Amino acid sequence: MSYAIIKTGGKQFKAEPGKTLRIPTLIGDAGTAVEFNEVLFGSDGSTVKTGVPTLTGAKVTAEIVKHGLGDKIVVFKFRRRKNYAKKQGHRQGFTEVRINAISLG
Repeated sequence: MSYAIIKTGGKQFKAEPGKTLRIPTLIGDAGTAVEFNEVLFGSDGSTVKTGVPTLTGAKVTAEIVKHGLGDKIVVFKFRRRKNYAKKQGHRQGFTEVRINAISLG
């Protein structure tokens, strides 16, 4: 089973063909193909390749499925005895992509 560790949006994700990932927001419409060139680690089932820091010539192709917003988190700031309380909500945007192919170069 082949897989790769890719870096996008300052985070690392394990990509496998056919798998869907929720990654930080990318530019593009649903159905658009995207390519990830920052491949840190890869395996095709029998051999393992490690990048220093990335693999040269390796890429992961994916298709954008949808854009959306994650679950709401509550940010609550409080200072005791100071009559200060601040409540704020936030929903982080995401892009859901389906991994199509992995090429280790």
